[in-house]
Amino acid sequence: MPIVKAGDIEIHYERAGEGPRLLFISGTGGDLRNKPNVMDGPLPKHFDTLAYDQRGLGQTVKPDEPYSMAQYAEDAVNLMNAIGWQSAMVIGVSFGGMVAQELAITHPHAVEAMVLACTSPGGEGGASYPLHELQEMTREERARHMIPISDRRHDEAWAKANPDTYEQLVAMAAADPFADEPGHAMGQRRQLEARAQHDTWDRLSDIRSPTLICAGRYDGIARPETQEKMVSRIPHAELKFYEGGHLFMLQDKQAFPDMISFLTGGVI
Repeated sequence: MPIVKAGDIEIHYERAGEGPRLLFISGTGGDLRNKPNVMDGPLPKHFDTLAYDQRGLGQTVKPDEPYSMAQYAEDAVNLMNAIGWQSAMVIGVSFGGMVAQELAITHPHAVEAMVLACTSPGGEGGASYPLHELQEMTREERARHMIPISDRRHDEAWAKANPDTYEQLVAMAAADPFADEPGHAMGQRRQLEARAQHDTWDRLSDIRSPTLICAGRYDGIARPETQEKMVSRIPHAELKFYEGGHLFMLQDKQAFPDMISFLTGGVI
């Protein structure tokens, strides 16, 4: 279990593959113990891939204090420095895309190229769905609330027409095998509190790395209109939509090849 001191915390990470350096920043509640994860997908076949549990999550330290988006960006660059990377390509997914924005703005030298997937800039550009407002719900209640938002095709009529699939989605979304661990609920809450404060809108023009924005056509968390605003603000950015919702990377088989092609300059 690789753990490294990165700034003021110890971070759990995994590293696999060969090729160009790639930092993968995961979404809300990300925990590398949940399998399969990004290290089981196509990225390590093309990149020297580094993924990690963010502060408050998984096997990384969970300080019981307020977290900030700036801290999450510092954690990312501190981890890179700790393993000897001065720069890397970056894929940030959902919450991880928010962290990637902060990283690219505050440490432009560290980001060679970037993919922002199903994420939002906040502020006047539009925020992702306010998950922090759902913390009083049980996990099952949150799952049932979020399924038709995560993919707007999965409305009440769809759920009635596909009851078995719907209940499978609820069970998967509600599952949390580490829920009883000390600090687990606190760390997740701290992350959502930081997420609620995310706002890079007025600074997006400071991003200098080539950027691909990827999004699901039916995503009600990071909405399509927000993606259009974001691509208009980031220099050297392009936008691609995929057939899916917030989980379009699992729903549309073209998503990962497009990301890989973008980051490798078309060499797959």
